[in-house]
Amino acid sequence: MTDQLPLERFALWVEKRPDAVWLSQPVNGQWHDVTWAQVDDQARRMASALLALGCQPGERVALLAKNCAEWLIADLAIMLAGLVSVPLYPLQSAESIDYVLRHAQCKAIFLGKLDEPEKLAAGIPAEVLRIAMPYPTMAAQHEWAALLASHAALRDAHRQTPDELLSILYTSGTTGQPKGVMLSPRAFAFAASRSVREMQISEQDQYFSYLPLSHAAERFLVEMNALYSGGRVAFVESLETFASDLRHVRPTVFFSVPRLWTRFQQGVLEKLPQAKLARLLRIPLLGSLVARKIRQGLGLDRARILVSGAAAIPPALLTWYQRIGLTICEGYGMTEHFAYGTFNRPGQVHFGSVGRAMPDNQLRIADNGEILFRSPSVMLGYYLEPEKTAETLKDGWLHTGDKGEVDAAGYLTITGRVKDIFKTSKGKYIAPVPIEVEIAKNLWVEQVCLMGSNLDQPLALIELSPAAREQARAQLAAALESTRQQLNAQLQPHERISHFVLVRDAWTVDNGCMTPTMKIRRNVLEARFAEELNKLDAKQPLHWQ
Repeated sequence: MTDQLPLERFALWVEKRPDAVWLSQPVNGQWHDVTWAQVDDQARRMASALLALGCQPGERVALLAKNCAEWLIADLAIMLAGLVSVPLYPLQSAESIDYVLRHAQCKAIFLGKLDEPEKLAAGIPAEVLRIAMPYPTMAAQHEWAALLASHAALRDAHRQTPDELLSILYTSGTTGQPKGVMLSPRAFAFAASRSVREMQISEQDQYFSYLPLSHAAERFLVEMNALYSGGRVAFVESLETFASDLRHVRPTVFFSVPRLWTRFQQGVLEKLPQAKLARLLRIPLLGSLVARKIRQGLGLDRARILVSGAAAIPPALLTWYQRIGLTICEGYGMTEHFAYGTFNRPGQVHFGSVGRAMPDNQLRIADNGEILFRSPSVMLGYYLEPEKTAETLKDGWLHTGDKGEVDAAGYLTITGRVKDIFKTSKGKYIAPVPIEVEIAKNLWVEQVCLMGSNLDQPLALIELSPAAREQARAQLAAALESTRQQLNAQLQPHERISHFVLVRDAWTVDNGCMTPTMKIRRNVLEARFAEELNKLDAKQPLHWQ
């Protein structure tokens, strides 16, 4: 079967449903709907503008903006002009932005809503042409509305070929400089067409876009799945309006990450404590009414596909959501294969696993336990880095760097990173991820990082949840020490945790402890807390920083 490439699929909807709404954008609390025909007109005008401004087919154009309708329109404009998109994370540092723009040799950049635009402006080289979307942002030579008004719609649009370069997605750089993942129209088409068919997503479905579109998962699960299904996409206006925007949209397909699923849960428990909630849910008729009210309060009462990815989610959290009638489907994928990996299909969910391989996607486990994938969604390679490409792509197989196990039914469980395994001073090797997942079952734990290279016993750095920070210290200490002791009873002697180190400051992108995709940077945390380890008292297993 030959898949329609992204521009072909877009043209289909423009012809078939020109007056149907595709995008909904809130501005100052007012919702603005954009039809397929209007998206087509704006994208073609912007494509004309890019070419008139001197961009040559094949050159790179960056996108630096929070999610909005114009992000998708700009992305389509870049494709229509035969250019290559380079999305940047809105939370990226100025230094990282400068690196990517120079490495990808970007000719122009679209700028949109940003938290601190003046801070990021220093990262944009003077020679890169700036185009401002219609939101408060940094100074730019060209404005969105003016370019649309002064350019006619491009008639002779670029005709995509399956294996050309469509986009360079830079990894979040957990261990060093980000790598530019080169993806083709074939990869986008293959992943989205099969995902939509497998999940039975249609033009009746509604998406809610708020996780960075610069990340492969949001680009695949929201932008491309909406393009291939014909479903509507609504955007969040701001962090302050997130909850009300979500209740207004009431998506049928909703993607989030573990940290935010935890925050949603905490919001519910602040109004309805766990003990009372559990009691109410046990009462047959009342329990179902309470659960429905919670789903409505979250804005998820219509959601039929709920997705979690990017990091491991505690099984206890999945169970909690299931009790209120929301089954979260955990999945696994990487930028290097456009996030098209494994998924727990609705109705076939195995908690603790990241699901089975998606259609036409080959999965196998190497002799060293590494997860390997082979499919047309796999990258063309790393931009300008043939050596790293050769390390990662071998005999057509993508070497993920993650370790895992597949059960008899084909469900994959992630057991850690190949390079994350550390050796204690006793010469014993420890895989941190399974232990971290167990610690994270404690609802007071926001994030955890197990470390122990060259130590007698491993210890856990813990960032407490906002709710935990408001608890009485004695009560919190008792709960955490109980978790440590219960877990140690299950672990091998060399794995037992000597201390929980409770950190003072939250781990964020700004302080370098998190990547823009909300993954912890182990090497940064280990370096930052190395001195703290010398202060630990062997008789006090809980250490408050």
